[in-house]
Amino acid sequence: MNLNLRKSVLLVGALASLGLSYTTEALATSPNFAVNSVQQAKKVTGNVSDAEGPIIGASVVEKGNPGNGTVTDLDGNFTLNVKPGATIVITYIGYQKQEIAVGNQSNISVTMKTDDKTLDEVVVVGYGVQKKKLVTGATIEVKGDDIQKMNTTQVLGALQSQTPGVNIQANSGQPGDGFKISIRGAGTNGNTAPLYIIDGVAGDINSLNPADIERLDVLKDAASCAIYGSAAANGVILVTTKQGKQGKVQVTYDANVGWSNVYRLPQLLTAKQYMDVQNMVRYNSGSAQWDWSKYIDEDLLKAYNDGTNAGTDWVDAIRNKNAVTTSHALNVTGGSDRSTFSVGTGYQYQDGVFGKVVKSDFRRFTFRINSEHVIYRNAKGRDIVKIGENVYYQHKQTQGLQIGNQYSNELSNMLRANPCVPIYNKDGGYFDWNDIKASGTDGWQTYNTYTSNPIMRMVNSQSGNNKSINQNLHATGYLEISPIKGLTYRGQLNYNQNTWTWRAYLPIFSANEMTGDTYRKTDNATNQIGTSWGWSTTNTLNYKFDLNKQHNFDILVGTEYGESRPDFGFSLSANTTNSVFGDLTHAYMDFMKDRTAATVSGSPNSDSRSMSYFGRVNYNFNEKYMLSAIMRADGNSKFAPGKRWGYFPSVSAGWVISNEKFMAKTASWLDFLKLRAGWGQNGNAQTVSNFEWQSTFAYNSTSYYSFNSSKDSFVSGASPSRLENQELTWETSEQTNIGLDARFLRGRLGFTFDWYDKKTKDLLVDVPVDATTGFSTMKKNAGTVENKGIELALNWNDKIGKDFQYNVGWNMAYNHNEVTAINSSQNYNDGGNDLLSQGTGVIARFEVGHPIGYFWGYKTDGVMQNPADVQAYLDKNCNGDAANSLQGASIKPGDLKFVDTNGDGRITSDDKTEIGNPHPDVTMGINLGASYKGFDISVVGYAALGQQVARSFRKFADGEAENYTTEVFSYWHGEGTSNKYPLLAKMNEGPNWQQISDIYIENASYFRLQNLTVGYDFTKIWKNSPFSQLRVYFAAQNLFTITGYKGMDPENGMALNSGESWVTGVDVGNYPQPRTYMVGVNVKF
Repeated sequence: MNLNLRKSVLLVGALASLGLSYTTEALATSPNFAVNSVQQAKKVTGNVSDAEGPIIGASVVEKGNPGNGTVTDLDGNFTLNVKPGATIVITYIGYQKQEIAVGNQSNISVTMKTDDKTLDEVVVVGYGVQKKKLVTGATIEVKGDDIQKMNTTQVLGALQSQTPGVNIQANSGQPGDGFKISIRGAGTNGNTAPLYIIDGVAGDINSLNPADIERLDVLKDAASCAIYGSAAANGVILVTTKQGKQGKVQVTYDANVGWSNVYRLPQLLTAKQYMDVQNMVRYNSGSAQWDWSKYIDEDLLKAYNDGTNAGTDWVDAIRNKNAVTTSHALNVTGGSDRSTFSVGTGYQYQDGVFGKVVKSDFRRFTFRINSEHVIYRNAKGRDIVKIGENVYYQHKQTQGLQIGNQYSNELSNMLRANPCVPIYNKDGGYFDWNDIKASGTDGWQTYNTYTSNPIMRMVNSQSGNNKSINQNLHATGYLEISPIKGLTYRGQLNYNQNTWTWRAYLPIFSANEMTGDTYRKTDNATNQIGTSWGWSTTNTLNYKFDLNKQHNFDILVGTEYGESRPDFGFSLSANTTNSVFGDLTHAYMDFMKDRTAATVSGSPNSDSRSMSYFGRVNYNFNEKYMLSAIMRADGNSKFAPGKRWGYFPSVSAGWVISNEKFMAKTASWLDFLKLRAGWGQNGNAQTVSNFEWQSTFAYNSTSYYSFNSSKDSFVSGASPSRLENQELTWETSEQTNIGLDARFLRGRLGFTFDWYDKKTKDLLVDVPVDATTGFSTMKKNAGTVENKGIELALNWNDKIGKDFQYNVGWNMAYNHNEVTAINSSQNYNDGGNDLLSQGTGVIARFEVGHPIGYFWGYKTDGVMQNPADVQAYLDKNCNGDAANSLQGASIKPGDLKFVDTNGDGRITSDDKTEIGNPHPDVTMGINLGASYKGFDISVVGYAALGQQVARSFRKFADGEAENYTTEVFSYWHGEGTSNKYPLLAKMNEGPNWQQISDIYIENASYFRLQNLTVGYDFTKIWKNSPFSQLRVYFAAQNLFTITGYKGMDPENGMALNSGESWVTGVDVGNYPQPRTYMVGVNVKF
């Protein structure tokens, strides 16, 4: 490295660390910096073996000259020519590295020792670290490098294939959208997200740049999570961001740019196909065929009929081809023996694959700084006082399409839109209300009241005119004091601040003036803003000691306090009409003509306080027998006096069987074997709102009172809006776990197995109450859910010769979810009303004996093919009487065979049953990797099996004129044509399409190749390179998906109603995840 470059690197490090101190070290020995000299070579021979015999393929390299090396043969022998005075380095996977000074030796024999460093590595646990081999709970570690190589914009997207038992589903593929995550099944009918601890403090993992992460540790069982008490019922993910390291300043720059496209589009009907199908519907209903000349101009109708114009494919029309995504991350680390620092900054941008004429994008800027400083070190070199800080800032901006339920979903609008309507009129403007009326001889408004141009509607809706900005700051300062060896006090003060804004503008437009949401006579703007801050403090005292060097103790006690008060922040919303400028850019209240008449609302920050006391004792005897006990007491102001404290214990144990004398004979092939078991309890306070135990009053439209016997006037007042329930308490999750960890064949093969049984009781559900209260239901702790399952992980790491390394990883998890109790007069709660399509009613239930949120509806047994088939159906299910069928006296061929599941000879709502489950039974991940010299390749795949999705791209109950996909050709249109989908009829009348049944339920099992990356490090051929790494790579994300699902994407974690997070798996036009090709670079110097 030349002098100017060294000065530049040091300057960058100094500036980035904001003045934190460091010292440099001598440059490591490398051929790039070595002075070439010609010396006489010396021939060295030797043999490499272990306790069992010769080692084949061990690497033997001259130190400081990596180009001069060889590998041992079948007998463990090698020959190498080296310089006089050289040192040779011998390595082999699973063994400790050996360095041998040649000296005057010409023949060398080396006995390799097994390398247990992977077991001596530490893993992050609650409020500390622990040796991996001593852990008694169920945990998973994911390294930051494995996260970063996935090249995702969000951390959770990279975890999906690497963490057995952690089910991660993308809410959608829209940029910036998050994930639905559950660890070991859905244990609540509320939010299933785990607790995220970022550098020791609760935070939001979605605010992190993946490039800033050093490691993740997932705590899955109660024995591991109990130290976090009432926040950990859904599991815990511990995030460690990149920390400073002693040594020379190192700068890394990682960047990529990619292009995204929709992986699979639905095949919508062309204009000609649409007209034919609509005529078939009329024929099936005994009605006259449509006269399309009434609605379509003569020349356009001719082009539709002869195929020269296919009509409008509205989904393809908003497809944004080759949407750009890019990411840049710069990290600087370094330090001295007393001060270390790590600084990172990043920028990410992702454009949406849908939108095109409107923006659907995500951009984020992040900044992070972590440092630690020794304030006092004693004469023996032990650090007595240390201080440090972790600071993280995020600025995020998003613009997006509405992708909610069928009433606010742009993709749904495009899927259902009439393909005979053009996007643009003859003048080049949008085909609007005037064109609708002038089309054909009578105008489209005589066809139906809702035909319109959905792109014009989207451009003039919230989807085309919105912007959200979020800013988050998390700062932690800590002090560590170690007065005596083994005893450490840590005091930590945490501060967080969040500010957000959202703006929308709705312009004047007219796409169809017969339907309220397709035109607007007055424009309006909405401005929203919110800000909040909070603080917490954590104090721990940790003492580690041993007795007779065999009895090892690790004792921790601590307290935590946190609060949020009304004066810690607020939110405001304002809406008014008549913009001066008429665009989103100027959509602020000051630029609205009616700003003095604006509707304004606001509320203070939440009001809550929490206090915790906790303790943990870890004991091991000679690292062979382990025992851990935890107790945590949590108090929370959310609950009524007398219910504010909860107590959460756990106990776990481990046995390193491989350390027993009777296992000595297995040492040649078994490196490590540990049995562990644990039991514990955790709480969940997320499902309860602040002071929800209290009764409340509301000033609303139902609070009207009449006085003095007057029926013609009323006075607005208040009325009860919630019943009091002072018995509300925590949800409590109790879990038993038994696990096995093993390593074989000198560490090349790793194996982990876990079995668990998790029961969550006191779930908050709606239960019926006496009508005299004025309410039909109230919230009570009345539900119990059980999750049982197994998890298995296998990994293999090996080396062939000195240059070729490869690894194979496979994991799987099976989970069975079931509601086991609802302590109420009603053993179920309904959910998802009219989610699938208008008028179809409830689609999901929370019911005893079934999974949370299972699909509830009618089972069918095919389609009636002819009159004899109709009668056979009636005889089997309806006691031979058509009046007992859902279709009634009009039952006919082409109708569905609804199954009489309860055997009473009638088809009623009592026959509705479980017809699908949105949760996968099995999830699997596979990771493959290999490297040869400077080349590397990695492959990552993920599978979710056994789940179903309820799909409808049409609002069948009221949308006769809506478009279809080409699936319509598989609907029944005569004997033998279909035995699943029934006959289409006018307005889709009758129960065939208007009742929820299994014809809407599809198998959504899939395997997805998530990532394929190929790279090359050019420092392998650039001998005088100033970089320690200069890697260029090509990557493909979501390269292909194998599935029988007919929608755009089988992965569907979105809850269409925000108040029912337990109702998922309904697809009315979900935004799919894109396929992305990218090129990137990793630079280190």
